[in-house]
Amino acid sequence: MSLIAAAWIVRLLEGYLAMGLLFAVPFALVGAGRLDEVARRGTPGFRLLIIPGAAALWPLLGWRWLSGRTAPPRERNAHRDTATETPQ
Repeated sequence: MSLIAAAWIVRLLEGYLAMGLLFAVPFALVGAGRLDEVARRGTPGFRLLIIPGAAALWPLLGWRWLSGRTAPPRERNAHRDTATETPQ
């Protein structure tokens, strides 16, 4: 890999993390409470702890926050589908 390509990868990563930090602080203060009722009652220490994760996952969390979805998505797999089928 050339030095120029490595420099571009580092710049892209820096940009991603900068956007993540800009998103994570307001998300920890306001957005987490809108997505999860338990997070609404979170302490300042909890809010500080979720900042790194929110910075890393900012596209997913931002999409959920902006779309207004409050409940987490329901997992779908063969086991759950079989368990929820009504017996005949």
